Amino acid sequence: MSEKMNEGNTAVGRSAGEEIKKFAMRNGALIGLILLAIILSLATPAFLTGSNILNVGIQAATVAILAFGETFAIVAAGIDLSVGSVAAVSSMFAAYAGASMGMPAWLTVVVGIVAGAVFGALSGIANAYLKLPSFIATLAMMSIARGLTLVISDGRPISTSGVVNFFGGTILNIPVPIVMMIIMGIIAAIILNFTTIGRSMYAVGGNMEASRLSGISVHKTQIVVFILSGIFAAVAGLVIAGRLHSAQPQAATGYEMDAIASTVIGGASLSGGKGKVSGTFVGAILLAVIRNGLNILNVSSFWQQVVIGLVIAAAVSFDTLRRKEDAH
Repeated sequence: MSEKMNEGNTAVGRSAGEEIKKFAMRNGALIGLILLAIILSLATPAFLTGSNILNVGIQAATVAILAFGETFAIVAAGIDLSVGSVAAVSSMFAAYAGASMGMPAWLTVVVGIVAGAVFGALSGIANAYLKLPSFIATLAMMSIARGLTLVISDGRPISTSGVVNFFGGTILNIPVPIVMMIIMGIIAAIILNFTTIGRSMYAVGGNMEASRLSGISVHKTQIVVFILSGIFAAVAGLVIAGRLHSAQPQAATGYEMDAIASTVIGGASLSGGKGKVSGTFVGAILLAVIRNGLNILNVSSFWQQVVIGLVIAAAVSFDTLRRKEDAH
């Protein structure tokens, strides 16, 4: 009798342990964020001040918006290396339309967003119809977009209009970048979870051939994915320009790595078919908290790059481990 009870207790313990392990695997980024916040709040009282929390939100906003767009690409088993450059060139188009072409302020915002969509569409067409791997297609677009940014600006900043500058302002004492991050996150979540194209992204990322055989237009899905990524990049570019009151030719340099890292840290799989906006949001906040905490602790910016690199490596390793667990 006691042996059976012991076996039952062992089974219950094993089951509980497995559930805890699954929870940790699915919510590793959130657990890491909570632990990091606790450590930093104990290490320095400056971390939990209201002004610093807002500062973390502002720092995370641009990367999060880029990462929401990146989530579409990664869920569909692709990757977009051009988001930082597309953000820069879109804001440059918007600034040039206002400063040199005399367009109304509100129209310059439209120009910037349309520019992002066009650059995204070109990457999508190259991926879908020219059969270029998304890595190569967007790597080429990264160079093209950055080059055009320098050509348009002649390597100099271009001042932006009042409407663009609004993206860097405040509403009711709440920074607009944070508001835009929330709005774009909600839009991304709706697209992924409640639209046909969102379901198609998961299907294509999970099994492209099976999706094709089931009647899903894989080419259309791939193009829409990169158009959306371009639009989100354009919004991020406008936020950057709004904060600086100018479009900078070197804006968002290297941000594509943070966007990809945020998405993977948040639980998206580089093999496609998995990912959620809430996870990407947590991943972006986690990176911002790491940078903010290291700044408060006066850690050298050189060492900060090392730490971020280790976090990215850990996230990819965690993704590999998670896929092995799912396979079992």
